[in-house]
Amino acid sequence: MKMTFNRVLLAGVIASALVAPSVLAAETLKIAYIDPLSGAFANVGEAGLKHFEFVAADINKRKLAGDVKFEIVPFDNKVSPQESLNVLKKVEDQGIRYITQGNSSGVAGVLIDAVNKYNERNPGKSILYLNYAAVDPDFTNSKCSFWHFRFDANSDMKMEALTDFIAKDPKIKKVYLINQNYSFGQAVSRAAKEYLKRKRPDIQVVGDDLHPIGQVKDFAPYVAKIKASGADIVITGNWGNDISLLIKAAKDAGLNAPFYTYYGGGIGALSSMGDAADGKVKQITEWHANIRPNKTEKYANAFDAKYGGPPANISFYYLRVNNEMYMLAKAIKEAKSTDPKAVAHKLEGMKYEADTGEVEMRATDHQLIQPLYISTAAKAYHNPKDPKTAKFKGTDPEVKYDQDDSGYGFKTDARIEAYVTVQPTSCHMKRP
Repeated sequence: MKMTFNRVLLAGVIASALVAPSVLAAETLKIAYIDPLSGAFANVGEAGLKHFEFVAADINKRKLAGDVKFEIVPFDNKVSPQESLNVLKKVEDQGIRYITQGNSSGVAGVLIDAVNKYNERNPGKSILYLNYAAVDPDFTNSKCSFWHFRFDANSDMKMEALTDFIAKDPKIKKVYLINQNYSFGQAVSRAAKEYLKRKRPDIQVVGDDLHPIGQVKDFAPYVAKIKASGADIVITGNWGNDISLLIKAAKDAGLNAPFYTYYGGGIGALSSMGDAADGKVKQITEWHANIRPNKTEKYANAFDAKYGGPPANISFYYLRVNNEMYMLAKAIKEAKSTDPKAVAHKLEGMKYEADTGEVEMRATDHQLIQPLYISTAAKAYHNPKDPKTAKFKGTDPEVKYDQDDSGYGFKTDARIEAYVTVQPTSCHMKRP
């Protein structure tokens, strides 16, 4: 009897081994890219799409996810929360179980809520949301979700680093805040006031404007207020056309105050700003083309060779997209599955050696912890020995590359190590 049972058990084990392969079977994993592909922010959405398509091709070529191939499926949400919900319904109907989005925390908030509700109703068909750029801190605090992972530093983490840098400059006495009037812009305003008061109570906030997102065509009235306030610097989370038009209006009005930005080097920004950016626009990012050492240089040059010329003139910008996709590939290989729940468990707590150093997806709230850089816009270096730099006018060899064929790049002011960016979280995550 015992022998018969053992034979049956052995037969079952062998059968299971044949049915459940030790490596993933070949399949195509579709990832829905939900961002603006029309309207005022279409250039930002199109550039992000190219980043995802380029890194997906690299992952497929190198088989970083085994025999699983990534396919990016673009959806235009027009930066509209309601349109994003309509898109999500299409994603559900097509059986796509991974989504990625980044432009506008207003969109991200409704997607997190909708994905949570869908997954509760459909436990066997869950969707995983990978966020590459929506940085409202609530998403990894009070609104944290098992089904949401953020690969960009949240706005509070960035403001912590920016205000540390600002606090060290004794010449800064007056600060003006101008931001888009939605959750992210409001978070930037709140954090700037709170952190400056804690670190430099002598600094006076002399203005705090919130304006409609993507609707202001002329920032001259806002700039006039900034100029009249006597501000030493301006802090803004504006992105897309809202940062480009703001900086150009500042130049036209003769405003000399530097801008401390989140997205001053964003897609198309420097090419739109032109000379107005020179020495006046600072940014905080996870990477820029002139960091040293630059392990992404070869990859970025390959991207630029494909997209850097007319008509797109797009330079590599989103290192966080690479981190997101490479970590996803690693999680799939480790899970030996493309099931979103299994992959989510592998992403939780994952440490990954990114090009700028080790990054960690904090298990507590699904917030990526990573190094950050503060940098300033400058003319790209003209090297007399290199004819490719003939159009450049800069004299600083540290500014080797320009952004978006603008003739301007960024020079590092400071590197902020990952552990310095860590913020406490109020997340109490409900896990399936």
